[in-house]
Amino acid sequence: MSDPGLSDDRLSEDPLADDGPDDTVGGVTADGPAPEEMYPSGPEVEVELRPQRRLRIWQLAPIVGLAAVGSLMFAFPLAFDFGDSGAVIAMLGLLICSCAAGWGMMAARRVGYTWPGLPPRGSGRRPDWRVVLGYVLVVAVVVVLAVWRVARLR
Repeated sequence: MSDPGLSDDRLSEDPLADDGPDDTVGGVTADGPAPEEMYPSGPEVEVELRPQRRLRIWQLAPIVGLAAVGSLMFAFPLAFDFGDSGAVIAMLGLLICSCAAGWGMMAARRVGYTWPGLPPRGSGRRPDWRVVLGYVLVVAVVVVLAVWRVARLR
């Protein structure tokens, strides 16, 4: 019953081969490459997985609609000079257009957008006074020109 080919156990003659690395320093092996070896181009970069905050259509639609109505109310009396009530309609249009611009800025701020040159909301940095002064001057010049043009209608 015993076959000489089956009783020859070749594994008993040879010791088992070690599966681990041959050189272990202090009995501890490295778990893998060092971080510098894994990322040779520089440090690891973290990426935000949340989608970017954007203005939604329900936020933009009333702002754009009011801005369009206000700019038309402001532009038509200025362009076509509608008699005595033109100045009142133009000022009302300027008011509606300015309100829509303010609402648009507040909606953009709530989403996280900022004006160019100004620090992001919640960053703790103070805005540069020259940038703020530039924005104030541009708005003041536009308002003065608009009021001056409406005043000339009378």
